[in-house]
Amino acid sequence: MLKRENNFIQLLDICVQANRPLPESYGKYIENMHHYLACTMRPDGHGLLNNDSDLNNNRELILRAAEQYRRDDWKYIATNGKEGVPPSGGPSFFFPWAGQLIMRSGYDTKAQWAFFDIGPWGTGHQHSDKLHLSVSAYGYDFLVDAGRFSYRGEVADKFREYATSSAGHNLILIDGKGQKPGPLRATEPHTDKHFKITDRFDYAWDSFDQFIDVEGNCEHSRAVFYLRSKCWIVVDKITTDRPRKIETLWHWHPRCEVKITGKQIVTGQNAGGFLHIIPVSAQNRSIHLIKGQETPSIQGWYSREYNSYEPNISSIYTSNIQKETTFVWLLYPSEKQTPDIKAKIISETKNVLKILLTHPTEGQWTITFSNNGIPAVASR
Repeated sequence: MLKRENNFIQLLDICVQANRPLPESYGKYIENMHHYLACTMRPDGHGLLNNDSDLNNNRELILRAAEQYRRDDWKYIATNGKEGVPPSGGPSFFFPWAGQLIMRSGYDTKAQWAFFDIGPWGTGHQHSDKLHLSVSAYGYDFLVDAGRFSYRGEVADKFREYATSSAGHNLILIDGKGQKPGPLRATEPHTDKHFKITDRFDYAWDSFDQFIDVEGNCEHSRAVFYLRSKCWIVVDKITTDRPRKIETLWHWHPRCEVKITGKQIVTGQNAGGFLHIIPVSAQNRSIHLIKGQETPSIQGWYSREYNSYEPNISSIYTSNIQKETTFVWLLYPSEKQTPDIKAKIISETKNVLKILLTHPTEGQWTITFSNNGIPAVASR
């Protein structure tokens, strides 16, 4: 059980036993906390690994809460669809105040799952990780957050700065620099200008423009499009007033074997299958695989729980750009080694990007991204 949530629940239990009831709203807050944990749960039962969390398995916690609150929808998620009833609005969920999108193909044990963060920095235990993306499929993690490592002592001295920095997340570094802290909290929830969930696809986007010790003006906007049960398309747009060095980081779970294949494709393999990162846009780029690096800077390390760590592979695409540039990535999970899906940019203007996706069994999809606040659309 999560220690902090356990504290909230213990207070409620103690007050009930002492016949000192808390306000009804307190119980509702506890129920909402369980709802968040249920909706963000991976198919293998684990929750989010982001900010200063650990990779906790929440299955038993949610099953107990499902009985207590009579929530058959939570039971459905926690049993991978074997018991209960499907949640309304699922299988994907967006939390507008937190700015978090959970993308799913379904609730079964081998379902595809991803987490995209477009929310505020936060008021405590926060990392500089806006626009981070984590991906799982076939019951195993592929792209991961670095974790929290430790707060004090030798482990913290060595890894804490990496844990909280953009360098420990699946983000973009500008001239070697990550994001500054902030903003602390959301002043209003995200509207449908920033996200869209349909029965065929999920979508969200946002931007960030404050980077540590970076001269001039530079903004990174990221849009993530999930064609349900098929693949993800990530669109990274860099708006800049001068030439920049751009490093796109993808951190892999330690159990992934990672190789560079084909035309600058990076492929990760684990016990469940494969995830292929396929560059779609045409830029000159180099690729480096880094594992367990300590100098000149920490890179390629993973911590699934407090005071625990191990090396993992970080694949880094590096490009030098002269002006505003759009990078497009196809993230394709498969149970076969050879990617059998293709994507290409068919048109691009300042405000609209169109991508043609060709899938071996689903045919062709045209996906349109807009920079003017209109959510992405997809048509066959």
